[in-house]
Amino acid sequence: MARSTKEASVYLQSNSAMAALMPALARLSSLQKTCAASLPSMFETCEILQFESGQLVMSAPNAALAARLKQLLPRLQDRLQKDGWQVNSIRIKVQVGKIAAPPPVPKRVLELPPTAVDSFAELSTALEDTPRNQALKDAIDAMVRRRKAPR
Repeated sequence: MARSTKEASVYLQSNSAMAALMPALARLSSLQKTCAASLPSMFETCEILQFESGQLVMSAPNAALAARLKQLLPRLQDRLQKDGWQVNSIRIKVQVGKIAAPPPVPKRVLELPPTAVDSFAELSTALEDTPRNQALKDAIDAMVRRRKAPR
């Protein structure tokens, strides 16, 4: 366990009111892992809210995901019962709030071949030395220096 996890666990066990919650939390965590293993990855934002008297209550972040999840409930219930969970019924609540962000798109780095960099360097020297061209020449020279710098 990570250090912060150990510290949190020690704190929770040292407080009598919190220590009483530990078995229930462990049970819900185990049930959450079993459900996650049974369902496709699109349901990773769904969570176990409650499990009492054989009734399992799950959350879904939107109605569309809840509708898809409802189609899989018989299969999930069978799987949970095979794993030893006494699940008689499963309810789904839509709870907006935990929205899965799409993974960040990696930035595309454009590479210029050495011949292109040389061509830009030649262009910079071929341009006329006028005040109007100076900003362009400075920009080309800076780009050529960056591209030719050792990495």
